[in-house]
Amino acid sequence: MHFIDKRIISHFDYLLIIFILPLVYFSYHLISETNEILAQKQLIYFSIAFASFIVVFFLPVRRNIRLIPFFYWLGIALLIAVELFGVTKLGAQRWLEIPGTSSTIQPSELIKPIFLLMIGHLVANQPPPRGGYRLKEFIYFSFFILVPFVLIAKEPDLGTALVLLLVGYGILFIIGVHWKIWVSIIVMIGIASPFIYTYLIKDYQKKRIHDFISEEPSYHVQQSIIAIGSGGLLGKNSDEATQTQLKFLPIATSDFIFAYLVERYGFIGAIGLILIYLLLIVHLLSLNYFFQDDYVIRCFASGLGLLLFLNMSINIFMVIGFAPVVGLPLPLFSYGGSSFINFIVIFAILENLLAFRYMDMYNFERKL
Repeated sequence: MHFIDKRIISHFDYLLIIFILPLVYFSYHLISETNEILAQKQLIYFSIAFASFIVVFFLPVRRNIRLIPFFYWLGIALLIAVELFGVTKLGAQRWLEIPGTSSTIQPSELIKPIFLLMIGHLVANQPPPRGGYRLKEFIYFSFFILVPFVLIAKEPDLGTALVLLLVGYGILFIIGVHWKIWVSIIVMIGIASPFIYTYLIKDYQKKRIHDFISEEPSYHVQQSIIAIGSGGLLGKNSDEATQTQLKFLPIATSDFIFAYLVERYGFIGAIGLILIYLLLIVHLLSLNYFFQDDYVIRCFASGLGLLLFLNMSINIFMVIGFAPVVGLPLPLFSYGGSSFINFIVIFAILENLLAFRYMDMYNFERKL
């Protein structure tokens, strides 16, 4: 049987799992110290994520890579549906209600793995020439990057939209784009920035930027900085972590969980967590070296690495007051189901692309 072929075991990337497990364990540990009810819910999310990983891992992804454009445009249709029929929560229209239930889905999360696969599919069909992509090809790829960016930014969810935009262009930068195009982009961004701030940024987003550059940080950030400072070098016992236990630190299990980590385990704990993330990201980017001729793997692994790096960096900078508060969770670490499950599904797709790379069922093109 194909599913027990030894090549699957030999090509499975065990390092990815080794890096992910400590993040999952310490995340649950911190959440359980703070709120047992949330910890039980998080266990349910872990179970759903594990089941999703198994199912997605055995899907014939590469064999059906030609269907990716269909799923990409389906995702775009869902984003358009959010604009027309979306559910509004906390002033943002980002969700669609599932018919017949009280549950909702967030298309901006669902489109992330399809977005990465779509770029890989496009690059595989049109590999970069010597010297990198020129203007014509760059505009072609930009269309598929900018469409979801515009739709997600209109929800408004500027944080997620910017992350996808940077991931998309980051993949192109890694794959290869002529240097003159990057210089032109930097100049254009510099010229357009005042107009973007004046006409495209929402009032609440301007307030976040104002809070960030003002002398006095917001209440959330103030309490976060106090929690981080009180952690010292080695941190405190759970009972002594008063910023979190006495509820001074807001959203301690979600957006500001990094502050609680530092309060509990100090500077050493913060460096340890960042090191795990960096090792995971460097490993993902290193796949570019090992699979130079497989553009689907290169684009997907690079995109996942950039996605982790941007979410991690923005969240940590936000928590320590070096970036505006934008509501991006710490990947694989913050409490919550949608983001965690989505990242696990993305990892499952990558493991699928790696483990089944040499299987006959994935090399059917040679038989055509």
